[in-house]
Amino acid sequence: MKRRNFIQLTATTSLMSIVPMDLFALFHSAGMTSCPDSATKKIVLIQLSGANDGLNTIIPLNQYDSYAALRPTIKLNNVGTANGIINLDATLALNDQVGIHPALKGFKDLYDNGFLRIIQGVGYPAQDKSHFKSTDLWLSGGDGTSANNFITSGWIGRFLENYYTNYLTVNYPLGMQLGSSDNSLGFHGESEHDMALNINGQDPTGFYSVINGLGGTPPSILPNSEYGDLIKYITENDKATNSYAQSISTAFTKGKNAVTYPATSFANQLKTVAKFISGGLQTKVYLVKIGGFDTHENQIASITDPHLGIHANVLSQLSEGIKTFITDLNMQNLGEDLLALTFSEFGRKAGENASFGTDHGEIAPLFAFGNAINPGISGTNVNLSEATLANKYQIQTVQHDYRRVFSSIIQDWLGASTPTLNHTFFNWTTNSGYSENKISDLIKPQYQIPPSCYSNSILSVEEYKPILEIRIYPNPASEIITINSQKDNNIISLALFSMDGKWMGSYKNPIPSNQFILNVQNFSSGFYTLKVETEKTNFAKKIIIRR
Repeated sequence: MKRRNFIQLTATTSLMSIVPMDLFALFHSAGMTSCPDSATKKIVLIQLSGANDGLNTIIPLNQYDSYAALRPTIKLNNVGTANGIINLDATLALNDQVGIHPALKGFKDLYDNGFLRIIQGVGYPAQDKSHFKSTDLWLSGGDGTSANNFITSGWIGRFLENYYTNYLTVNYPLGMQLGSSDNSLGFHGESEHDMALNINGQDPTGFYSVINGLGGTPPSILPNSEYGDLIKYITENDKATNSYAQSISTAFTKGKNAVTYPATSFANQLKTVAKFISGGLQTKVYLVKIGGFDTHENQIASITDPHLGIHANVLSQLSEGIKTFITDLNMQNLGEDLLALTFSEFGRKAGENASFGTDHGEIAPLFAFGNAINPGISGTNVNLSEATLANKYQIQTVQHDYRRVFSSIIQDWLGASTPTLNHTFFNWTTNSGYSENKISDLIKPQYQIPPSCYSNSILSVEEYKPILEIRIYPNPASEIITINSQKDNNIISLALFSMDGKWMGSYKNPIPSNQFILNVQNFSSGFYTLKVETEKTNFAKKIIIRR
Protein backbone atom coordinates (compact mmCIF):
# COMPACT_ATOMS: atom_id res chain seq x y z
CA MET A 1 0.00 0.00 0.00
CA LYS A 2 1.34 3.44 -0.90
CA ARG A 3 1.51 5.76 2.09
CA ARG A 4 0.21 8.70 0.09
CA ASN A 5 -3.02 7.00 -1.01
CA PHE A 6 -5.03 8.65 1.76
CA ILE A 7 -4.76 12.10 0.20
CA GLN A 8 -5.91 11.07 -3.25
CA LEU A 9 -9.51 11.77 -2.27
CA THR A 10 -9.47 15.15 -3.98
CA ALA A 11 -7.00 17.66 -5.29
CA THR A 12 -8.73 20.41 -3.30
CA THR A 13 -8.21 18.75 0.08
CA SER A 14 -4.87 19.45 1.69
CA LEU A 15 -3.36 18.04 4.85
CA MET A 16 -1.21 20.98 5.88
CA SER A 17 -0.38 20.47 9.53
CA ILE A 18 0.22 17.40 11.66
CA VAL A 19 1.29 17.26 15.27
CA PRO A 20 4.61 15.40 15.16
CA MET A 21 5.80 12.25 16.81
CA ASP A 22 7.19 13.85 19.94
CA LEU A 23 3.69 14.55 21.27
CA PHE A 24 1.76 11.41 20.38
CA ALA A 25 -0.39 10.06 23.18
CA LEU A 26 -2.73 7.34 24.31
CA PHE A 27 -6.31 8.49 24.77
CA HIS A 28 -7.07 6.57 27.93
CA SER A 29 -6.51 9.16 30.64
CA ALA A 30 -5.33 8.14 34.09
CA GLY A 31 -8.13 7.42 36.55
CA MET A 32 -10.80 6.89 33.90
CA THR A 33 -11.18 3.12 34.27
CA SER A 34 -14.33 3.28 36.44
CA CYS A 35 -15.75 6.34 34.70
CA PRO A 36 -17.32 7.01 31.29
CA ASP A 37 -14.72 6.35 28.62
CA SER A 38 -13.66 9.47 26.74
CA ALA A 39 -10.92 7.66 24.84
CA THR A 40 -12.56 7.79 21.42
CA LYS A 41 -14.01 11.30 21.63
CA LYS A 42 -12.94 13.83 19.02
CA ILE A 43 -13.40 17.53 18.27
CA VAL A 44 -13.66 19.19 14.87
CA LEU A 45 -13.05 22.95 14.94
CA ILE A 46 -14.44 24.81 11.93
CA GLN A 47 -12.83 28.16 11.24
CA LEU A 48 -15.02 30.69 9.38
CA SER A 49 -12.24 32.85 8.02
CA GLY A 50 -12.96 36.50 7.29
CA ALA A 51 -15.43 37.30 10.10
CA ASN A 52 -18.95 35.99 9.60
CA ASP A 53 -21.85 38.44 9.51
CA GLY A 54 -23.81 37.13 12.46
CA LEU A 55 -26.83 39.36 11.94
CA ASN A 56 -27.61 38.00 8.48
CA THR A 57 -26.91 34.50 9.79
CA ILE A 58 -29.11 34.63 12.91
CA ILE A 59 -31.88 37.26 12.78
CA PRO A 60 -33.83 38.26 15.94
CA LEU A 61 -37.40 37.86 14.71
CA ASN A 62 -38.81 39.98 17.55
CA GLN A 63 -36.75 42.92 16.20
CA TYR A 64 -37.20 42.45 12.46
CA ASP A 65 -38.26 46.09 11.90
CA SER A 66 -35.15 47.38 13.67
CA TYR A 67 -33.05 44.92 11.68
CA ALA A 68 -34.58 46.14 8.42
CA ALA A 69 -33.93 49.78 9.38
CA LEU A 70 -30.26 49.06 10.04
CA ARG A 71 -29.95 47.15 6.77
CA PRO A 72 -32.35 48.69 4.26
CA THR A 73 -30.61 47.19 1.19
CA ILE A 74 -29.05 43.92 2.41
CA LYS A 75 -31.85 42.79 4.75
CA LEU A 76 -33.25 39.32 4.16
CA ASN A 77 -36.95 38.87 3.43
CA ASN A 78 -39.05 38.12 6.48
CA VAL A 79 -40.39 34.71 7.43
CA GLY A 80 -43.27 33.64 5.23
CA THR A 81 -42.20 35.63 2.17
CA ALA A 82 -40.54 34.38 -1.00
CA ASN A 83 -36.97 33.18 -0.30
CA GLY A 84 -37.40 34.50 3.21
CA ILE A 85 -35.77 33.82 6.54
CA ILE A 86 -36.29 30.34 8.02
CA ASN A 87 -37.86 30.31 11.48
CA LEU A 88 -35.57 27.96 13.38
CA ASP A 89 -38.04 26.99 16.10
CA ALA A 90 -41.58 28.38 16.21
CA THR A 91 -42.20 26.68 19.57
CA LEU A 92 -39.89 29.10 21.38
CA ALA A 93 -41.22 32.18 23.12
CA LEU A 94 -41.59 35.07 20.66
CA ASN A 95 -38.72 37.06 22.19
CA ASP A 96 -36.43 34.04 21.77
CA GLN A 97 -37.35 33.09 18.22
CA VAL A 98 -34.64 33.47 15.64
CA GLY A 99 -34.60 33.33 11.91
CA ILE A 100 -31.73 31.76 10.01
CA HIS A 101 -30.46 32.65 6.56
CA PRO A 102 -32.39 30.79 3.83
CA ALA A 103 -29.09 29.22 2.74
CA LEU A 104 -28.92 27.34 6.05
CA LYS A 105 -31.49 24.65 5.29
CA GLY A 106 -28.98 22.04 6.39
CA PHE A 107 -28.71 23.72 9.79
CA LYS A 108 -32.48 23.63 10.14
CA ASP A 109 -32.47 19.89 9.46
CA LEU A 110 -29.72 19.33 12.02
CA TYR A 111 -31.59 21.39 14.62
CA ASP A 112 -34.82 19.51 14.04
CA ASN A 113 -32.97 16.21 14.49
CA GLY A 114 -31.34 17.31 17.74
CA PHE A 115 -27.79 17.88 16.49
CA LEU A 116 -27.38 21.68 16.63
CA ARG A 117 -27.11 24.36 19.28
CA ILE A 118 -26.70 28.08 18.66
CA ILE A 119 -24.67 30.12 21.13
CA GLN A 120 -25.57 33.79 20.94
CA GLY A 121 -23.31 36.81 21.33
CA VAL A 122 -19.90 35.11 21.38
CA GLY A 123 -16.79 37.25 21.66
CA TYR A 124 -14.18 38.43 24.15
CA PRO A 125 -13.37 41.61 26.12
CA ALA A 126 -11.86 44.57 24.23
CA GLN A 127 -12.48 43.15 20.78
CA ASP A 128 -9.60 43.63 18.34
CA LYS A 129 -11.00 44.10 14.84
CA SER A 130 -7.84 43.16 12.99
CA HIS A 131 -8.35 39.88 11.13
CA PHE A 132 -4.86 38.68 11.97
CA LYS A 133 -4.69 39.73 15.60
CA SER A 134 -8.20 38.61 16.46
CA THR A 135 -7.63 35.22 14.85
CA ASP A 136 -4.46 34.87 16.92
CA LEU A 137 -6.39 35.76 20.08
CA TRP A 138 -9.03 33.10 19.40
CA LEU A 139 -6.34 30.50 18.74
CA SER A 140 -4.11 31.49 21.66
CA GLY A 141 -6.90 31.76 24.24
CA GLY A 142 -6.38 35.48 24.71
CA ASP A 143 -8.43 38.65 24.47
CA GLY A 144 -7.98 42.36 23.80
CA THR A 145 -6.97 43.34 27.32
CA SER A 146 -3.32 44.04 28.11
CA ALA A 147 -3.01 41.06 30.44
CA ASN A 148 -4.21 38.54 27.84
CA ASN A 149 -3.09 40.12 24.58
CA PHE A 150 0.32 38.58 24.01
CA ILE A 151 -0.01 34.85 24.62
CA THR A 152 2.49 33.18 22.31
CA SER A 153 1.18 29.61 22.41
CA GLY A 154 -2.07 28.04 21.21
CA TRP A 155 -4.78 26.73 23.48
CA ILE A 156 -5.13 23.47 21.53
CA GLY A 157 -1.41 22.83 21.90
CA ARG A 158 -1.45 23.62 25.62
CA PHE A 159 -4.35 21.25 26.14
CA LEU A 160 -2.77 18.42 24.17
CA GLU A 161 0.69 18.70 25.68
CA ASN A 162 -0.61 18.72 29.25
CA TYR A 163 -3.61 16.41 29.13
CA TYR A 164 -1.64 13.66 27.36
CA THR A 165 1.92 14.44 28.35
CA ASN A 166 2.48 11.09 30.12
CA TYR A 167 1.90 9.06 26.95
CA LEU A 168 4.48 9.49 24.21
CA THR A 169 4.59 6.19 22.33
CA VAL A 170 1.69 5.80 19.93
CA ASN A 171 2.13 6.35 16.19
CA TYR A 172 -0.79 8.59 15.28
CA PRO A 173 -1.10 12.38 15.50
CA LEU A 174 -3.06 14.02 18.28
CA GLY A 175 -3.98 16.99 16.10
CA MET A 176 -4.52 17.54 12.40
CA GLN A 177 -5.11 20.63 10.29
CA LEU A 178 -6.66 20.47 6.83
CA GLY A 179 -7.38 23.00 4.11
CA SER A 180 -4.92 25.77 4.90
CA SER A 181 -1.37 26.60 3.90
CA ASP A 182 -0.85 28.38 7.23
CA ASN A 183 0.37 26.43 10.23
CA SER A 184 -2.21 27.30 12.89
CA LEU A 185 -1.08 29.02 16.07
CA GLY A 186 -3.70 26.89 17.84
CA PHE A 187 -1.44 23.82 17.79
CA HIS A 188 1.63 25.69 19.05
CA GLY A 189 2.11 24.49 22.62
CA GLU A 190 3.71 26.36 25.48
CA SER A 191 6.45 23.79 25.97
CA GLU A 192 6.26 22.16 22.55
CA HIS A 193 7.26 24.80 20.00
CA ASP A 194 7.62 22.27 17.16
CA MET A 195 4.15 20.79 17.23
CA ALA A 196 3.16 21.27 13.60
CA LEU A 197 4.52 19.92 10.34
CA ASN A 198 3.49 22.23 7.51
CA ILE A 199 4.17 21.34 3.89
CA ASN A 200 3.16 24.15 1.55
CA GLY A 201 2.30 24.31 -2.12
CA GLN A 202 2.66 20.66 -2.95
CA ASP A 203 0.40 18.60 -5.15
CA PRO A 204 -1.61 16.49 -2.66
CA THR A 205 -0.65 13.21 -4.33
CA GLY A 206 3.00 14.10 -3.74
CA PHE A 207 2.72 14.96 -0.07
CA TYR A 208 4.67 12.00 1.19
CA SER A 209 7.21 12.13 -1.58
CA VAL A 210 8.09 15.55 -0.19
CA ILE A 211 8.64 14.06 3.26
CA ASN A 212 10.38 10.95 1.93
CA GLY A 213 13.45 12.60 0.44
CA LEU A 214 11.97 16.01 -0.42
CA GLY A 215 10.75 14.81 -3.80
CA GLY A 216 14.11 13.19 -4.52
CA THR A 217 17.42 12.23 -2.93
CA PRO A 218 18.99 15.14 -1.02
CA PRO A 219 22.55 16.05 -1.92
CA SER A 220 25.32 14.34 0.03
CA ILE A 221 26.92 17.68 0.88
CA LEU A 222 24.50 20.29 2.19
CA PRO A 223 25.25 24.02 2.07
CA ASN A 224 26.39 25.68 5.27
CA SER A 225 23.32 27.91 5.48
CA GLU A 226 19.84 28.13 6.93
CA TYR A 227 18.58 26.30 3.86
CA GLY A 228 21.03 23.46 4.48
CA ASP A 229 20.04 23.28 8.14
CA LEU A 230 16.38 23.02 7.20
CA ILE A 231 17.03 20.25 4.68
CA LYS A 232 19.08 18.38 7.25
CA TYR A 233 16.41 18.78 9.91
CA ILE A 234 13.67 17.43 7.63
CA THR A 235 15.70 14.45 6.45
CA GLU A 236 16.67 13.57 10.02
CA ASN A 237 13.00 13.49 10.97
CA ASP A 238 12.00 11.46 7.91
CA LYS A 239 11.91 8.21 9.83
CA ALA A 240 9.90 9.68 12.68
CA THR A 241 7.42 11.24 10.27
CA ASN A 242 6.87 7.95 8.49
CA SER A 243 5.68 6.31 11.70
CA TYR A 244 2.54 8.44 11.70
CA ALA A 245 2.39 8.72 7.92
CA GLN A 246 1.75 4.99 7.86
CA SER A 247 -0.99 5.18 10.49
CA ILE A 248 -2.97 7.91 8.75
CA SER A 249 -2.54 6.23 5.36
CA THR A 250 -3.81 2.96 6.81
CA ALA A 251 -6.79 4.71 8.39
CA PHE A 252 -7.65 6.50 5.16
CA THR A 253 -7.46 3.30 3.13
CA LYS A 254 -9.58 1.42 5.65
CA GLY A 255 -12.12 4.23 6.11
CA LYS A 256 -15.19 4.94 4.03
CA ASN A 257 -17.90 7.51 3.43
CA ALA A 258 -21.52 6.42 3.59
CA VAL A 259 -22.93 9.43 1.72
CA THR A 260 -22.04 11.65 -1.23
CA TYR A 261 -20.49 14.97 -0.26
CA PRO A 262 -20.98 18.30 -2.07
CA ALA A 263 -18.23 19.14 -4.55
CA THR A 264 -16.63 21.95 -2.51
CA SER A 265 -13.23 22.30 -0.89
CA PHE A 266 -14.83 22.63 2.56
CA ALA A 267 -16.94 19.50 2.13
CA ASN A 268 -13.88 17.61 0.91
CA GLN A 269 -12.03 18.51 4.12
CA LEU A 270 -14.87 17.07 6.19
CA LYS A 271 -15.07 14.07 3.86
CA THR A 272 -11.42 13.36 4.59
CA VAL A 273 -11.94 13.74 8.35
CA ALA A 274 -14.90 11.35 8.22
CA LYS A 275 -12.81 8.81 6.36
CA PHE A 276 -10.02 9.05 8.93
CA ILE A 277 -12.52 8.52 11.76
CA SER A 278 -14.16 5.64 9.90
CA GLY A 279 -10.75 4.07 9.41
CA GLY A 280 -10.03 4.12 13.13
CA LEU A 281 -7.57 7.03 13.36
CA GLN A 282 -7.63 8.26 16.96
CA THR A 283 -6.61 11.85 16.24
CA LYS A 284 -8.17 14.04 18.90
CA VAL A 285 -8.57 17.52 17.41
CA TYR A 286 -9.18 18.37 13.76
CA LEU A 287 -9.09 21.92 12.41
CA VAL A 288 -10.77 22.66 9.07
CA LYS A 289 -11.27 26.00 7.39
CA ILE A 290 -13.72 27.75 5.08
CA GLY A 291 -13.04 31.28 3.81
CA GLY A 292 -15.05 33.97 2.06
CA PHE A 293 -16.70 35.65 5.06
CA ASP A 294 -15.02 39.05 4.67
CA THR A 295 -18.07 40.69 3.08
CA HIS A 296 -17.25 44.39 2.91
CA GLU A 297 -18.99 44.71 -0.43
CA ASN A 298 -21.56 42.94 -2.60
CA GLN A 299 -22.62 40.71 0.26
CA ILE A 300 -25.92 40.11 -1.54
CA ALA A 301 -26.57 39.50 -5.23
CA SER A 302 -29.02 42.41 -5.49
CA ILE A 303 -31.70 44.24 -3.54
CA THR A 304 -34.30 42.03 -5.17
CA ASP A 305 -32.34 38.84 -4.43
CA PRO A 306 -30.86 39.34 -0.93
CA HIS A 307 -30.97 35.58 -0.33
CA LEU A 308 -28.28 35.13 -2.99
CA GLY A 309 -24.70 36.38 -3.23
CA ILE A 310 -21.31 35.91 -1.60
CA HIS A 311 -22.57 35.41 1.93
CA ALA A 312 -25.31 33.03 0.83
CA ASN A 313 -22.79 30.96 -1.10
CA VAL A 314 -20.39 30.41 1.81
CA LEU A 315 -23.24 29.78 4.26
CA SER A 316 -24.67 27.18 1.89
CA GLN A 317 -21.29 25.45 1.62
CA LEU A 318 -20.96 25.51 5.41
CA SER A 319 -24.46 24.23 6.04
CA GLU A 320 -24.50 21.44 3.47
CA GLY A 321 -20.96 20.35 4.29
CA ILE A 322 -21.63 19.99 8.02
CA LYS A 323 -25.01 18.32 7.49
CA THR A 324 -23.43 15.76 5.16
CA PHE A 325 -20.57 15.16 7.61
CA ILE A 326 -22.87 14.57 10.60
CA THR A 327 -25.12 12.33 8.48
CA ASP A 328 -22.12 10.33 7.26
CA LEU A 329 -20.84 9.65 10.77
CA ASN A 330 -24.28 8.74 12.09
CA MET A 331 -24.90 6.32 9.23
CA GLN A 332 -21.64 4.60 10.20
CA ASN A 333 -22.58 4.64 13.91
CA LEU A 334 -19.67 6.98 14.64
CA GLY A 335 -21.59 10.11 15.61
CA GLU A 336 -21.59 9.45 19.36
CA ASP A 337 -17.94 10.42 19.71
CA LEU A 338 -17.77 13.52 17.54
CA LEU A 339 -18.46 17.13 18.43
CA ALA A 340 -17.96 20.08 16.06
CA LEU A 341 -17.85 23.83 16.68
CA THR A 342 -17.55 26.84 14.42
CA PHE A 343 -15.61 30.00 15.24
CA SER A 344 -14.83 33.24 13.44
CA GLU A 345 -12.45 36.04 14.41
CA PHE A 346 -15.23 38.59 15.03
CA GLY A 347 -18.67 39.59 13.81
CA ARG A 348 -19.74 42.49 11.62
CA LYS A 349 -21.56 45.76 12.27
CA ALA A 350 -25.31 45.76 12.65
CA GLY A 351 -25.51 48.66 10.22
CA GLU A 352 -24.77 48.06 6.55
CA ASN A 353 -22.19 50.10 4.62
CA ALA A 354 -22.55 51.93 1.30
CA SER A 355 -21.13 49.01 -0.71
CA PHE A 356 -23.93 46.49 -0.14
CA GLY A 357 -21.83 44.90 2.60
CA THR A 358 -20.88 45.05 6.26
CA ASP A 359 -17.74 46.21 8.06
CA HIS A 360 -15.84 44.79 11.03
CA GLY A 361 -17.92 44.27 14.14
CA GLU A 362 -17.60 42.57 17.50
CA ILE A 363 -19.77 39.61 18.50
CA ALA A 364 -21.12 36.75 16.39
CA PRO A 365 -23.00 33.48 16.98
CA LEU A 366 -21.18 30.18 17.36
CA PHE A 367 -22.64 26.83 16.28
CA ALA A 368 -22.11 23.49 18.01
CA PHE A 369 -22.97 20.19 16.30
CA GLY A 370 -23.14 16.53 17.22
CA ASN A 371 -25.12 13.82 18.96
CA ALA A 372 -23.75 14.95 22.33
CA ILE A 373 -24.88 18.55 21.84
CA ASN A 374 -28.00 19.61 23.71
CA PRO A 375 -30.11 21.17 20.91
CA GLY A 376 -31.43 24.67 21.44
CA ILE A 377 -30.13 28.20 21.92
CA SER A 378 -27.78 29.52 24.58
CA GLY A 379 -28.35 33.18 25.37
CA THR A 380 -30.89 35.70 24.19
CA ASN A 381 -31.45 37.58 20.97
CA VAL A 382 -28.98 40.39 20.44
CA ASN A 383 -30.28 43.83 21.39
CA LEU A 384 -30.34 45.92 18.21
CA SER A 385 -30.98 49.12 20.17
CA GLU A 386 -27.29 48.97 21.11
CA ALA A 387 -26.36 49.77 17.51
CA THR A 388 -26.34 53.56 17.24
CA LEU A 389 -24.54 56.22 15.25
CA ALA A 390 -22.50 57.03 18.37
CA ASN A 391 -20.90 53.58 18.46
CA LYS A 392 -20.83 53.19 14.66
CA TYR A 393 -23.71 50.72 14.72
CA GLN A 394 -22.00 48.05 16.75
CA ILE A 395 -23.61 45.36 18.91
CA GLN A 396 -21.17 45.11 21.78
CA THR A 397 -22.63 42.97 24.56
CA VAL A 398 -20.67 39.74 24.91
CA GLN A 399 -23.05 37.13 26.25
CA HIS A 400 -20.58 34.26 26.04
CA ASP A 401 -16.81 34.56 26.20
CA TYR A 402 -15.55 32.07 23.61
CA ARG A 403 -13.28 30.53 26.26
CA ARG A 404 -16.39 29.53 28.22
CA VAL A 405 -17.61 27.57 25.22
CA PHE A 406 -14.40 25.66 24.59
CA SER A 407 -13.86 25.13 28.33
CA SER A 408 -17.28 23.50 28.57
CA ILE A 409 -16.27 21.03 25.88
CA ILE A 410 -12.84 20.28 27.34
CA GLN A 411 -14.17 19.56 30.81
CA ASP A 412 -17.78 18.39 30.49
CA TRP A 413 -17.26 16.27 27.40
CA LEU A 414 -13.59 15.22 27.51
CA GLY A 415 -13.27 15.17 31.30
CA ALA A 416 -10.20 17.37 31.77
CA SER A 417 -9.48 18.40 35.34
CA THR A 418 -9.72 22.01 36.46
CA PRO A 419 -5.90 22.41 36.61
CA THR A 420 -5.64 21.13 33.04
CA LEU A 421 -8.45 23.45 32.00
CA ASN A 422 -6.74 26.40 33.68
CA HIS A 423 -3.55 25.58 31.85
CA THR A 424 -5.50 25.67 28.60
CA PHE A 425 -7.57 28.80 29.28
CA PHE A 426 -6.76 31.29 32.04
CA ASN A 427 -7.84 34.90 32.37
CA TRP A 428 -4.91 36.86 33.76
CA THR A 429 -7.08 39.98 34.09
CA THR A 430 -9.40 38.34 36.62
CA ASN A 431 -6.81 35.77 37.76
CA SER A 432 -9.34 33.00 37.27
CA GLY A 433 -10.17 30.11 34.99
CA TYR A 434 -13.44 29.00 33.46
CA SER A 435 -14.34 25.82 35.35
CA GLU A 436 -16.91 27.78 37.36
CA ASN A 437 -18.19 29.70 34.35
CA LYS A 438 -19.13 27.05 31.80
CA ILE A 439 -22.26 26.66 29.70
CA SER A 440 -23.95 24.04 31.84
CA ASP A 441 -26.51 22.85 29.30
CA LEU A 442 -24.26 22.64 26.23
CA ILE A 443 -23.70 18.88 26.52
CA LYS A 444 -26.54 16.40 26.96
CA PRO A 445 -26.47 14.92 30.49
CA GLN A 446 -25.86 11.37 29.28
CA TYR A 447 -22.68 12.51 27.51
CA GLN A 448 -21.24 14.62 30.33
CA ILE A 449 -18.25 13.45 32.36
CA PRO A 450 -19.11 13.83 36.08
CA PRO A 451 -16.71 15.94 38.18
CA SER A 452 -15.61 12.87 40.14
CA CYS A 453 -14.17 11.50 36.90
CA TYR A 454 -12.20 14.52 35.76
CA SER A 455 -8.69 13.42 34.82
CA ASN A 456 -5.82 14.89 36.80
CA SER A 457 -3.45 17.28 35.15
CA ILE A 458 0.32 17.21 35.36
CA LEU A 459 0.32 20.87 36.38
CA SER A 460 -1.49 22.85 39.03
CA VAL A 461 -2.63 26.42 38.49
CA GLU A 462 0.19 27.63 40.73
CA GLU A 463 2.75 25.79 38.59
CA TYR A 464 1.50 27.21 35.30
CA LYS A 465 2.84 30.74 35.55
CA PRO A 466 6.42 29.74 36.57
CA ILE A 467 6.67 27.59 33.44
CA LEU A 468 5.75 30.56 31.28
CA GLU A 469 8.71 32.36 32.79
CA ILE A 470 11.26 29.69 31.80
CA ARG A 471 12.93 29.73 28.39
CA ILE A 472 14.67 26.73 26.83
CA TYR A 473 16.60 27.56 23.67
CA PRO A 474 17.63 26.90 20.99
CA ASN A 475 15.29 24.07 20.09
CA PRO A 476 16.32 22.26 17.88
CA ALA A 477 19.89 22.44 19.20
CA SER A 478 23.23 21.03 18.05
CA GLU A 479 25.77 22.13 20.68
CA ILE A 480 24.30 23.66 23.82
CA ILE A 481 20.85 24.25 25.30
CA THR A 482 20.26 27.18 27.64
CA ILE A 483 17.61 26.94 30.35
CA ASN A 484 16.82 30.41 31.65
CA SER A 485 14.28 31.41 34.30
CA GLN A 486 13.12 35.00 33.85
CA LYS A 487 12.04 35.43 37.46
CA ASP A 488 13.24 34.49 40.95
CA ASN A 489 12.91 30.76 40.29
CA ASN A 490 16.27 29.03 40.52
CA ILE A 491 16.93 25.92 38.45
CA ILE A 492 17.82 22.95 40.66
CA SER A 493 18.44 20.03 38.30
CA LEU A 494 17.84 18.54 34.86
CA ALA A 495 17.38 15.02 33.54
CA LEU A 496 17.49 13.93 29.90
CA PHE A 497 15.62 10.93 28.49
CA SER A 498 15.39 9.43 25.01
CA MET A 499 11.95 9.10 23.41
CA ASP A 500 11.77 5.44 24.43
CA GLY A 501 12.26 6.46 28.07
CA LYS A 502 15.95 5.59 28.40
CA TRP A 503 17.79 7.75 30.95
CA MET A 504 20.60 9.68 29.27
CA GLY A 505 21.94 11.74 32.15
CA SER A 506 21.17 13.92 35.18
CA TYR A 507 22.66 17.33 35.88
CA LYS A 508 22.57 19.35 39.10
CA ASN A 509 23.02 23.10 39.06
CA PRO A 510 26.29 23.65 40.96
CA ILE A 511 25.10 26.93 42.51
CA PRO A 512 21.64 28.44 42.99
CA SER A 513 21.03 30.17 39.70
CA ASN A 514 18.27 31.02 37.26
CA GLN A 515 20.35 29.70 34.36
CA PHE A 516 21.83 26.38 33.29
CA ILE A 517 23.73 25.52 30.10
CA LEU A 518 23.52 21.90 28.95
CA ASN A 519 26.12 20.57 26.50
CA VAL A 520 24.45 18.17 24.02
CA GLN A 521 27.31 17.72 21.54
CA ASN A 522 27.76 14.07 22.51
CA PHE A 523 24.13 13.08 21.90
CA SER A 524 22.91 11.73 18.59
CA SER A 525 20.20 13.38 16.51
CA GLY A 526 16.63 12.77 17.59
CA PHE A 527 13.80 13.65 19.97
CA TYR A 528 14.43 13.80 23.72
CA THR A 529 12.53 14.64 26.89
CA LEU A 530 14.16 17.19 29.18
CA LYS A 531 12.83 17.17 32.73
CA VAL A 532 13.42 20.45 34.56
CA GLU A 533 13.24 20.90 38.34
CA THR A 534 13.08 24.44 39.71
CA GLU A 535 12.28 25.94 43.09
CA LYS A 536 8.67 26.52 42.03
CA THR A 537 7.78 23.74 39.61
CA ASN A 538 8.72 20.56 37.79
CA PHE A 539 7.91 19.94 34.16
CA ALA A 540 9.02 18.10 31.03
CA LYS A 541 9.81 19.59 27.64
CA LYS A 542 10.42 17.81 24.37
CA ILE A 543 13.63 18.92 22.67
CA ILE A 544 15.28 18.06 19.37
CA ILE A 545 18.99 17.50 18.92
CA ARG A 546 20.27 17.63 15.35
CA ARG A 547 23.65 17.17 13.76
